[in-house]
Amino acid sequence: MRINGNTIFIPGATSGIGLALALRLQEVGNTVIVGGRRTELLERIAAEHPGIDTVRIDTTDKGSIAEAAGEVIASHPDLNVLVLMAGIMRVEDWGSPHEALAEAEATVTTNVLGPIRLIAAFLEHLKAQPDATILTVSSGLAFAPLRVTPTYNASKAAIHMFSETLRLQLAGSDVQVVELVPPSVQTDLMPGHADDPFAMPLDEYIDEVMGLLEAQPDATEILVERVKFLRFGEVRGDQAQVIATLNGTDAVVAAA
Repeated sequence: MRINGNTIFIPGATSGIGLALALRLQEVGNTVIVGGRRTELLERIAAEHPGIDTVRIDTTDKGSIAEAAGEVIASHPDLNVLVLMAGIMRVEDWGSPHEALAEAEATVTTNVLGPIRLIAAFLEHLKAQPDATILTVSSGLAFAPLRVTPTYNASKAAIHMFSETLRLQLAGSDVQVVELVPPSVQTDLMPGHADDPFAMPLDEYIDEVMGLLEAQPDATEILVERVKFLRFGEVRGDQAQVIATLNGTDAVVAAA
């Protein structure tokens, strides 16, 4: 993915990593369109950041995706980058399966069906553009499970494998598939997470991502250093240690 000169649509970018990335991408010379459900947030972003365009989209709703895709393509026919940022992270207790099921279904709808439907809505347009990119967003938890978020882990593993396979199918086209693999980052993805001292500061994360995008335009995965502990546990042969550390059962590492 080239670092500038793009027209980029980022659904799910009204806060957190999505908004921070949108602002940095605009700063380096891209046209950026931010999508989200809440019109008040979109209006605030447009007012506070001149040049950022906005569109209302609910990525859990097929009709909303189709409507927003038509609006974005009509307004920005040179759109060449789609960043699939929308996602939710819910705690589930499968000791109470009926309660857990509702959270699991919402997570799959947002984190798996949403990105797949967005790709379907934009892919034909992107295939007609030079230097097009689909940037998917998985997680370090796609590679090592956090005990309290089973469906989130599974949804991000699905996005990882979908990205790998879509890349194979689009080989030879002008559409690059790049997977952003965040570690834990200080955002409001879960209550209290923005102040979690063990999570990576948001600005530090975006700085490193932007540096990697610029230095590695042909990368298939964008991996900041902090996520490599989770990403490569199986490769290193220490996956059991990674899972224990992640879930707080390794007293020595947890205390460090």
